[in-house]
Order: sequence, then structure tokens, then C-alpha cells
Amino acid sequence: MPSPSRRIALLGLAFAALLGTGAAQAQAALDNILKSKTLKVAIPTDYPPYGSVDKTMTPIGLDVDMARLIATKLGVKVELVPVTSANRIPYLQTKKADLVISTLGKNAEREKVIDFSSAYAPFFQGVFGPKSMPVKSFGDLAGKTVAVTRGAMEDQELNKVAPANVDYRRFEDNNATIAAFVSGQTQILAASGAVAAEMITKNPQINAEFKLLLKDSPCYIGIAKGEDPLKAKVNEIIAAAKKDGTLDAMSKKWLGKGIGELPV
Repeated sequence: MPSPSRRIALLGLAFAALLGTGAAQAQAALDNILKSKTLKVAIPTDYPPYGSVDKTMTPIGLDVDMARLIATKLGVKVELVPVTSANRIPYLQTKKADLVISTLGKNAEREKVIDFSSAYAPFFQGVFGPKSMPVKSFGDLAGKTVAVTRGAMEDQELNKVAPANVDYRRFEDNNATIAAFVSGQTQILAASGAVAAEMITKNPQINAEFKLLLKDSPCYIGIAKGEDPLKAKVNEIIAAAKKDGTLDAMSKKWLGKGIGELPV
């Protein structure tokens, strides 16, 4: 029978082996993706222009394009997994998805349970108006009528920077705010980039464009804790796509605005 010191040493070796096995399993995602030739990505299908479905029920949007880009660079096929804001992180934690690409913002609470890639796209509140109307600074809003949703972030942010004589027309929800601008009741719109991009797509006749940035909250890709090789590979793909202009083109296509300065 082993001596007490010998038993302690053996237990220590066994514990270390278990830790090593756990660490290997925790970093197995990239290997599994490459072996299965499939990347499972959680995406939104109810939040255009980041994620929605077209008339044929095919997923489309900025987040969908990003998922396909990563799969292409990995040399695998993509399996798009529709999620909601509430279940997107649990899907990652329970391995129903390898990545979450779903307008995911980074904060301290989320960083306790998942890891994040570098930012891949902007998510912002801004000022929008007709292309024919010169608006280069917040001072240019002086005396103009602005449609905004009451109490929304863009309402709060615009109040901090706009001239005192802006004529606010506040509405109770985004639909009413958009309707007021589209119908010509106001000259300018303050809204989230997602809401404005959908409006511009549906109403090309108003010839509207992004004018001024109010607040930027970039989107990150969610990755399960401990999956460092997968995180490194995703960040490598994001860096290359940023450098060659792919991310900027993707953002302009879906949001009408380039990526700007995205954090790494």
C-alpha cells in the first residue's frame, strides 16, 4: 500500500491530469469546427438590417454576411441558428452555437460568462436627413425640425449636443417617429442606425442619408469561455477584413455608414 506521501503525490498527478483534460476540452471548438466542416452561428432574424429574412425566408443582413465570411475563411459551411436577445448567450454556453453574431454589445456582466472578439461592426445612434440638406455639424441643426422617439437614447444624446433652438417633434414609438420624417412632417430624424437603415431601404424616394453620429456602441462576436484558439482565429479574420475594406463595405451596404474606428 502506498505511503501517505505517495498517495498525496498520486492524487496530485491525477488532479493535474483532470485539469489538463478539462483545458483541452475547453479549447476544442476550433478543432471540432474544422473536423465537422460546419460552423454553427447564432444570428438574429428579427432585427434588420443586422438579421432578418427575405421573401423566400432566407436569412439576410450584416450579421448573416459576417457569419458567412468567417465560415468561408475557415473553409467550412455555415449553419445559421436563429436566436433572440434572451437566448443567444445560453445557446453559446450549451454549445448549440459556436459563435454568437447578433448585435452583441460588450459589458462587464457578459464578460463574466463569455469571451468577445474584436468589434466587427458599428451599432450607433445618429442624425439622418435628405442628401440635399447640408448638415456637417450639430450647429447646422439650429432651427430645424427633428423627429425623435421620446426618452430614447438618441433623444437624450441629441439634447447634450444640439443647439437650444432645435425644434423637437417627439413621438411615443419608433414607428410614429419614422412615419413623421418619411411623410415630411420634420426635416431631420434622430434614430438608431438599425431603425434608420431599414427606413432608408423601404423608402428610397426620400433620399435620406446618415449625417451625424450621436453615440457608438460597437458589435462584438460572442465566443465560449476558454476557446482561445477559436477567438484568435476569429480576430485574425476580423483584422484582415478590416484591413482590406471588407468590413467597411459590409457596413456601408447594410447601415449606410462605414465602420469608423472599431475597438480591437
